[in-house]
Amino acid sequence: MKKTEGMTEEEQNAYHAEKMKKKKAARDKILATKTEEKGLIIVHTGKGKGKSTAAFGMAFRSIGHGHRIAVIQFVKGAWDSGEKRMLEKFPELVTIKAMGEGFTWETQDRNKDIANARAAWEAAKEAILDPEVRLVLLDELNIVLRYDYLPIDEVVAFLRDQKPDQTHVVITGRNAKDELIEIADLVTEMTLVKHPFRSGIKAQEGIEY
Repeated sequence: MKKTEGMTEEEQNAYHAEKMKKKKAARDKILATKTEEKGLIIVHTGKGKGKSTAAFGMAFRSIGHGHRIAVIQFVKGAWDSGEKRMLEKFPELVTIKAMGEGFTWETQDRNKDIANARAAWEAAKEAILDPEVRLVLLDELNIVLRYDYLPIDEVVAFLRDQKPDQTHVVITGRNAKDELIEIADLVTEMTLVKHPFRSGIKAQEGIEY
């Protein structure tokens, strides 16, 4: 039985107001203890759609605050996306480097994939160490780590020991390595519940790219 059952409309409103007042006081008390600011390592992983989309949302949010950002694409380099077109409208705030040549099953050339991954990682380190860049998006880094195109120990050591304190790094891609999850401040796993691709619907402009 609900507490509000049998109450008049006026009584329900008063009960709700008191309940929300207590909730706000508890929330304010918690927020008052959160005083630290730091650059975060953020990982978007999982089989569900939306990992890169959410990361680009953070990138656009940073741009909205006038922050400089950098985007390093480890895989989707040749893909013309809506996000890329939008980011290119802010050349004074955005650096984009598309270093990949597609997914590894498309290139079918392991040595080339490794070379591209290494070049992208060097560009990523340069961007992360740039004192003027506030947020760095490493799109699909998890993919190249999954195939061992880059040593996970090297990547983890750099992010843990050399990333500037106030720089945010966002990493996307399925199958994030345990070592990366361990050092991350925020990890979100996208869960696949239903996808139109399984019903024969192809990737569509404005939705997938």
